[in-house]
Amino acid sequence: MAFHDGFVSQLVGRTAVIDRDGARTSVGRVIDFVVEHPEDTFPRVDAVAVKTRDGRKLAPIADVIEIEDDGTLLLSAPPTIDAPPDDETLYLVEDLFDKQIVDVDGRKVVRINDLELARTTGAIRVVAADIGVGGLLRRLGAGRLAPGLVARIPRMLIAWDNVAPLHDLNPLRIQLSVSQGRLARMRPSDLADIIGELSAQDAARVVGSLDDERAADALEHLDPERQRAVIDDLGTERAADIIEEMDSDDAADLLGDLSADKQQELLAEMDPQTAEELRELTTYDEDTAGGLMTTEFVWIYPHRTVEATIQKIRQIAPETEFIYYLYVIDQAKKLLGVLSLRTLLLADPSAAIHSVMESDLVSVSTDTSSEDVASTIARYDLLACPVLSPTGKMLGLVTVDDAIDAILPERLKRKLPRFTRHHQRNAEKVG
Repeated sequence: MAFHDGFVSQLVGRTAVIDRDGARTSVGRVIDFVVEHPEDTFPRVDAVAVKTRDGRKLAPIADVIEIEDDGTLLLSAPPTIDAPPDDETLYLVEDLFDKQIVDVDGRKVVRINDLELARTTGAIRVVAADIGVGGLLRRLGAGRLAPGLVARIPRMLIAWDNVAPLHDLNPLRIQLSVSQGRLARMRPSDLADIIGELSAQDAARVVGSLDDERAADALEHLDPERQRAVIDDLGTERAADIIEEMDSDDAADLLGDLSADKQQELLAEMDPQTAEELRELTTYDEDTAGGLMTTEFVWIYPHRTVEATIQKIRQIAPETEFIYYLYVIDQAKKLLGVLSLRTLLLADPSAAIHSVMESDLVSVSTDTSSEDVASTIARYDLLACPVLSPTGKMLGLVTVDDAIDAILPERLKRKLPRFTRHHQRNAEKVG
């Protein structure tokens, strides 16, 4: 086959012919190309769709003897295979032209104007999406009317391995391509920016294609209005699974923005203990320590030794990211002291925790204003500040990132990195 590379628009509309004893006979007009495995990094073109007198028929790519310089397809046999329904395969023109895609590398939503094909590894493959003006002009026939015009326009191509399609076709296959590292490898804040540009339906499709933890990451960075829209489109069961993976303070904020009926529907799908904690968190004013706090923290009893504590931390570390501080509590969960991870590592392994902890505590109450919480964290140079009940029981903690969130403009707060990340909902027990 003489074809090395070119664009789909240069081939669509061209004649498909067969050669019989030296005489060429037209069998139809090329209208599309079929890809059976769109999840591949560079999908292989498996068949050519030809409009014949008998309707749309397919010719396997193996039947294409040559693609000539003018785009004419020389076939070894007439196309006779009935074209499968749209929901069973991917048609490059019908399903991708003018459709939204995510440029993962450029972190933006764009539209496909044309597709570049190339002969590689013994097959014709989709290698790039053309999102520029040149692609549109090519489709309008400018390449034939004024060949030099399109050539002078800078190309705007996105390599296909940096593309994530967002259309309805083959949702299982497209979700596979997304979950295997395209959208899933983006940072949560960048992914949230992408989701913010999409329709509500496409936004829910992207979030729904991710695993629960990754989806929770992205959801936390969305503005409240878009969060509500995504939750509505995801369905109650899946939405509840994702919300359970969110940091408890962010999950409570989201639930607090929903109607009472919707809130109860979601809570009913969750683990009972998680649901009860979130239900309680939604009762606090969002501009107070209670509204900002997370119930996820690592605590320990005072009688444990340093060595035993370190061993336990190694076990829970994969499930717990915020372990800069260990909080020492008694049986009634009253806060007795705190120690940093650095203090723990430098202490005598045989020492008891109560002998190395800091008992001069800095804390806030659930009704402390967000501004005062931020001031307290700044004044004492803390990464997190415990939130206590009137009796001294530890209820949760406010991390520095959430304190900053509370005093920043809305447009900036969701772009910040997070300390706490989707571990077990309950406070982690070390000893």
